[in-house]
Amino acid sequence: MSWFGLGKKRSKFGKYLDKNSITQQEIAKESGVSKSTISRLCDPEEFEPSIKNAKKIIKALRRHDSNIDYTDFWDM
Repeated sequence: MSWFGLGKKRSKFGKYLDKNSITQQEIAKESGVSKSTISRLCDPEEFEPSIKNAKKIIKALRRHDSNIDYTDFWDM
């Protein structure tokens, strides 16, 4: 059982991080996107990243899963 996000409502992106035991701090560091932006993206409110930040995040996530794509998380 993952302790990440316990009891919190999460976006698709947040659920993905939780399921794969990737911390917000880890993906922020790997992608170069601020921790506050990563945190907002994990919130279930319909916040979407800029194209620039989305590219950075997807590039970092592909190190964990080469099949990941923008549409897995956001309607871009």
